[in-house]
Amino acid sequence: MTGDKTARRPKAEPPKGFRDIFGADVAERRAMLDTIARVYELHGFEPLETSAVETVEALGKFLPDVDRPNEGVFAWQDDDKDWLALRYDLTAPLARVAAQFRNDLPQPYRRYAMGPVWRNEKPGPGRFRQFIQCDADTVGTPTVAADAEICAMLADALEAVGIPRGDYIVRVNNRKVLNGVMEVAGVLDPADPEKFATERGIVLRAIDKLDRLGEAGVRALLGEGRKDESGDFTKGAGLTDSQAEVVMGFVTANRIVEEMLSAALVENIEAGVPYSRFSRAMYSFDEETGRPLATDAEASFYRNSATLRHLASLVGDSKAGREGVGELETMASLLDAQGYGPDRIVIDPSVVRGLGYYTGPVFEAELTFTILDDKGRPRQFGSVAGGGRYDDLVKRFTGQSVPATGVSIGVDRLLAALRAKGRTAGATPGPVVVTVMDRDRMADYMAMAADLRRAGIRAEVYLGNPKNFGNQLKYADKRASPIAVIQGSSEAEKGTVILKDLILGAQIAASATLEEWKDRPAQVEVPRADLVAAVRRMLG
Repeated sequence: MTGDKTARRPKAEPPKGFRDIFGADVAERRAMLDTIARVYELHGFEPLETSAVETVEALGKFLPDVDRPNEGVFAWQDDDKDWLALRYDLTAPLARVAAQFRNDLPQPYRRYAMGPVWRNEKPGPGRFRQFIQCDADTVGTPTVAADAEICAMLADALEAVGIPRGDYIVRVNNRKVLNGVMEVAGVLDPADPEKFATERGIVLRAIDKLDRLGEAGVRALLGEGRKDESGDFTKGAGLTDSQAEVVMGFVTANRIVEEMLSAALVENIEAGVPYSRFSRAMYSFDEETGRPLATDAEASFYRNSATLRHLASLVGDSKAGREGVGELETMASLLDAQGYGPDRIVIDPSVVRGLGYYTGPVFEAELTFTILDDKGRPRQFGSVAGGGRYDDLVKRFTGQSVPATGVSIGVDRLLAALRAKGRTAGATPGPVVVTVMDRDRMADYMAMAADLRRAGIRAEVYLGNPKNFGNQLKYADKRASPIAVIQGSSEAEKGTVILKDLILGAQIAASATLEEWKDRPAQVEVPRADLVAAVRRMLG
């Protein structure tokens, strides 16, 4: 017996790593993006929108966090045999624009961009294949004043969206400093950048694992290698003990600086120097991470100075290293002159993420407050933004070095932090719902909604089946509507409407006693001519 098989129905779900975002969440994100855009524009940056699709050739080999260039993108071949791909970030398209319109754009070119990007990577908890990036970049100026400006603007943006001073810190480092350290350690030859490339890659990855593996784990990877708890062995960089010691001086800079300052404190006490409040803050470090707690701006300034002195001792006579330390000193001075002290922006050698991609200053914004995880355990929220200088990206198109620096804010992560602290606006109220009691009078109901909209009040007419009035009120509840407008035939004859306060009604229903609500009725009848004014009063 033959017959047509029933066609398999598609699953009503998005692909793995993608998600749907609904009303209130969309509104919160849009409000945050608008706030950040105002900060960017206040600093003189202008918006840019680029195509979501670029040629794979234009995207190039700058895809971060993957070992194989051009892997990790959603790509396809078009009819002309050209390979195209969805953009994986907003920086690669900027490089193409800066090269394509270099004769038309102002120099330097300051732009910000916001929009979705796509990564063809394995999804996981909180890791999606499509997400929003929020970038600001300056192209065409080599001065670190541009990097300082980006850091200042990042601090302003965090405060504008609701992260108060003291709940965040922008940490700044410099790739040139690490290059200087590697040069002193003998794994970087300025005359032959490709020499020791393998060893350098292992060193970079080892440094980036400090938080997870600790000092002992990093030191093992700098040497012969490390065996983890499962018995798996990871080959190390093969550095000698003296070479590894130089790199570890960079990795443990925060702890070393703390020891320097503590020793200075002891000397001051022995010399009879007063032990002031500011001195105590000066030597305050996080017990778990070893990172400085910027509880006092003046104290942090002294810590910054000590950090720079330590880095200068590490890079020795390295030209690149000395240049990097000098750039950090300049940035600190420029920021301090604008009022961005180390309580907001601090020199921190522990910022190593992405050092293989950047060419100069790197920065990362970290939220310092504690939240509770899914199991109720306290934890630090961590990084919500990062960036740095990338002077080689536009060169791919032009053959000429074009300096650039920028930052990217993780909008969804920042929103999650604000929600965890209860600092978002919460659920967005829905529209006023005009119910339908008589189908033949639909024009009257639509006129009511139009009057409300002209007054700037969100409103809609119920367009489902009006036969069951209870379903209309259920609909209004699902829409988070604050008010339902009701006009039956009797109200129409009297020229009135009934306003049902749905929010107050829910509060009364949940109350243990009705006595406290006797002076606040959840339903009132008002003249039709007073509809707008009465709704305004009720919303207030």
